[in-house]
Amino acid sequence: MRDLDFSNNLDAFWMPFTANRQFKNAPRLLVSAKGMHYTSHDGRQILDGTAGLWCVNAGHCHPKIVEAIRAQAGELDYAPPFQMAHPKAFELSSKLVTMTPGDLNHVFFGNSGSEAVETALKIAIAYHRAKGDAGRVRLIGRERGYHGVGFGGIAVGGMVANRRQFGTLMAGVDHLPHTYDPKRQAYSRGQPDEGAEFADALERLVGLHDSSTIAAVIVEPVAGSTGVLIPPKGYLERLRAICDKHGILLIFDEVITGFGRLGAAFAAEFFGVLPDLMCVAKGITSATVPMSAVFARDFIHDALIGATPEGGIELAHGYTYSSHPLAVAASLATLDVYREEGLFERARELSPYWEDAVHSLKGARHVIDLRNLGLVGAVEIDPRPGAPMKRTYDIFTGCYKAGVLVRQAGDIICLSPPLIIEKSQIDQIIETLRGVLESVD
Repeated sequence: MRDLDFSNNLDAFWMPFTANRQFKNAPRLLVSAKGMHYTSHDGRQILDGTAGLWCVNAGHCHPKIVEAIRAQAGELDYAPPFQMAHPKAFELSSKLVTMTPGDLNHVFFGNSGSEAVETALKIAIAYHRAKGDAGRVRLIGRERGYHGVGFGGIAVGGMVANRRQFGTLMAGVDHLPHTYDPKRQAYSRGQPDEGAEFADALERLVGLHDSSTIAAVIVEPVAGSTGVLIPPKGYLERLRAICDKHGILLIFDEVITGFGRLGAAFAAEFFGVLPDLMCVAKGITSATVPMSAVFARDFIHDALIGATPEGGIELAHGYTYSSHPLAVAASLATLDVYREEGLFERARELSPYWEDAVHSLKGARHVIDLRNLGLVGAVEIDPRPGAPMKRTYDIFTGCYKAGVLVRQAGDIICLSPPLIIEKSQIDQIIETLRGVLESVD
């Protein structure tokens, strides 16, 4: 066990999305990581069943990625992205657009999923203005959607706990219903057969607001942070068709699903549905250095470029750390690892085994639903009467004590391991969870 002094250093750090007082009474500290495991401050090996926060797709501290970051730090630590650039940013952009479906051929870099969402929303509104449709400013999100923590992201997002503290947010935002219907979809393996008609709610919003006011619809192809809600068969296709009918842009938030989580480079490829803008982060560097990106289709990029006089700035938006050299180096190495080790294919091949493992928990104590797609899983827990989230918190901490990291999302336990996971480690995650479910009241 490492000798760590907590006497003076717990209060200073105001932790995000954390019950700070509860945590600091019994801190869970991770001091190193390698491959599929963290090492805790008390020297235990913790099997990572969540890829950190849905993000460490290539496994922890991959030597090739670590070396790329180290070398870049000694070569070029920073280059301004406004009216300047560095060569590797163009190299990375070119490699990324070879992976995207359709004509998503242009990349705008940020530093987090939240920034990617803000960027995509602004691009959508700016595009319509460039086309002469300045009245198209309304944004449509979805109930139970998570799109980061910027004001735009929480406005189009639909998780109440993330919204209630912050006032009226942005004007001109509405929401589609979420797609989860437990009466028809419970214990579905992969995509539910029922529920495509949830997309038809967009027609009602068009009737309410008029399509001439709506700039874009943003959805997660698979809703992650709310507890893994899998889109019904035909839902995304129908949403795409309605957007096309009314000239509305469709934005996919692929911050979680991007870079192999479903066994394909992107959910857009997996589902065969092409968005107009696509947000990514997390897996773009396997979480080693913060980075995000928005992919734009040709017609969006070209409209903004064409509407601006030569020498003018086409999009008045960006970040000091857009295309940061360390992040670019990390991403280039990460893409090499994905390709050389066949990690997207590995995720696809493991998906049936993962599905069977997750659904083996049917009938386990407290379990009321199970959901899966690719290497994502959800175990919905029957909450204690009058005490929502308390049982899942005890399951989360119980698994941690037993050497497995899972994620609590309300009354749902979420699973999303690194793509390097072995079948024996899948078994360990599920059997540990099964034992904890049995022991928790």
